[in-house]
Amino acid sequence: MGADVRQLIEDFWGWRIRQQPRTSDDIPRVERPAGWTPDFSAAAVARYRVELDEFEHRWGAARPDDADRAAAVDHRLIGSAIARVRWELDVLRTWERDPAFYVDQTVGVVFDLLTVPALTASRLEDVRIALEATPRVLADGRANVASTGYREFAALTVDQLGTVDADLASMARALTRLDIPGWGEPDKQALTAAAHAAGHALNEFRSWLQQIGSSLEPARPVGRDAFEWFLRSVALLPYSASDLATIGRMEADRAVFLELLERRRNGTAVGTTPASRFADATEQSAAEAAAETQVRAFYLEKRLLSQPDELRAYHTHLMPGYLAPIAWAGTADDLTGPSRLDQDGAAYFPAPSGDLPYFYAANAHDPRAGIVHEGVHYQQLTISWRHPRPARRWYYDSCPNEGIAFYNEEMMLAAGLFDDEPLTREIICNFMRLRALRVVVDVKLATGEFDIPAAAAFLEREVPMDAGSAAHEAAFFAATPGQAMTYQVGKTQILRLLADAKAHAGSDFDLQAFHDRLWLEGNVPLALQRWELLDDSSELDALDAQ
Repeated sequence: MGADVRQLIEDFWGWRIRQQPRTSDDIPRVERPAGWTPDFSAAAVARYRVELDEFEHRWGAARPDDADRAAAVDHRLIGSAIARVRWELDVLRTWERDPAFYVDQTVGVVFDLLTVPALTASRLEDVRIALEATPRVLADGRANVASTGYREFAALTVDQLGTVDADLASMARALTRLDIPGWGEPDKQALTAAAHAAGHALNEFRSWLQQIGSSLEPARPVGRDAFEWFLRSVALLPYSASDLATIGRMEADRAVFLELLERRRNGTAVGTTPASRFADATEQSAAEAAAETQVRAFYLEKRLLSQPDELRAYHTHLMPGYLAPIAWAGTADDLTGPSRLDQDGAAYFPAPSGDLPYFYAANAHDPRAGIVHEGVHYQQLTISWRHPRPARRWYYDSCPNEGIAFYNEEMMLAAGLFDDEPLTREIICNFMRLRALRVVVDVKLATGEFDIPAAAAFLEREVPMDAGSAAHEAAFFAATPGQAMTYQVGKTQILRLLADAKAHAGSDFDLQAFHDRLWLEGNVPLALQRWELLDDSSELDALDAQ
């Protein structure tokens, strides 16, 4: 690799960690510098555009030798990352269209800081700093969305912030009860005051949105042309929007068939939902720990996936009292990070009950249902963060990451992990239907065939899933076109890559070695993996020709 590309990769990611907006998705999380707070003031956005122009120029001027395939992949990767910033700043423009963007940059930042199981005084200092920055971040948000915000997104943000001041107060009270070395009474008082001021500012932001909401313009879809630019330039997908919709619909039909067979096999009535099998959170957490050990042993027994010695555990815990009040702000897990590879991954769950949301209910019935997806994110990311090529340690697009986890669900189903649990087999098939239908929702929201209520009603009816989960998914996917389809589309690409790799290797094909490589390269779009593994540039050629 040329020195210019190596320096570009280093400079870009050093910049991106500071510039990247926080989102509620867990896969793109990055480790921020101490004391970091987001800045999307008009001046900051203008500066980001100038800096982005320079990165685009440097990327275009670099010309790696295709004979060095790994270096050429790295160059294409960094181009994808640069294109994503252009997508965020100048196409999606959520910083001036979606008021919820500023909830992510305030409550969301605090939430992410608190997902680490072992809180420290320095991390709580970062929490205080983020809370104190909240009025400034929201002031920038008002200036940005006042005339360009979308009416539906404003209404959703108003709903989201309905109890925010009480939520932050509850969070602060729970934190002050903790006994953490180096974090004394003055620190607790300062955090409490910052939480109060942040809650007040967010409540005022909510009231302001209520006042101006009716004057904002209706939400407009990103549009087919822009969406397909994203597919080519960011996700590196050789598919049109119509291709994606076809894939989603066909796979949803297949999932209906598989789920129907499972119900017939098990004698289960249509509409049966999983119930928690645990008396309390302690029992559920212990069962999850045992289940993770079982899953890892199953990988080895069936020669599906190596389990490196340095890989730590992925354990679940009862949602702590300081995180529960703001659990609506993100994905309640900690997948660690490049500097914390010696720590276990973690996920949090609400206390077992008879009225849990869709995914929590599945995990409370059988913790393996979560381990084979979210636990895979932990394993894949911690393996990729150790990649010998620095360019491949970072997140680029969700297709490979979510595709791997979704592929793993069906692989483990087919390999027999759930043979002892009929209802879990049904759940995994229902997951298949959900992920396939997300493709349809994603495409129709992006092209304008669905609005948010129509998308939510579609998910609630077709999956089916509870109304709250469906509404949350529809709103998130409307604001993040290109994310909902990643599970199914990534899995589809993996299945084709596997079939072609098997045909290429013949009797020498090693499924476990294929998976080991796939997990290691799990941040790299599948078109690039195909090029490097099989010397097949057909998918790249297809998107370049569009």
